[in-house]
Amino acid sequence: MSGAPLGHAPEGPGHEPLHLTYPDLTVVCGPPELEDDRRDTLLNPALIIEVLSESTERHDRGKKFEQYRKLPSLREYLLVSQDQVLVEQYTREEDGRWSFREHRAGTQVHLPSLRCELSVDTVAARVFGG
Repeated sequence: MSGAPLGHAPEGPGHEPLHLTYPDLTVVCGPPELEDDRRDTLLNPALIIEVLSESTERHDRGKKFEQYRKLPSLREYLLVSQDQVLVEQYTREEDGRWSFREHRAGTQVHLPSLRCELSVDTVAARVFGG
């Protein structure tokens, strides 16, 4: 689902509500879980991709990622630079910790949650309009 808003994380002991956000791209593995009958608020993304801009970069790296980490289904978070050929990858490990990898031109981003690879050059071509 591209551009679908993300809704609230489970509430109750140990859970805080997730504020509504609009990621640049979301990927779901399996049937989408939607918040209500309107069917426009996704609750179970496996992958979220944000394309960074000057006006959103701080929020995408900070509060937004903090909120996304509350989603139990989220396995990977990619930040794509508009200033250089760079994809930053955050992956939730089996123990719940998040690991970080940096990918530059000529490399592949391995996405374990989707069992596939993404070419950084292909991503850059889309971002830079090439």
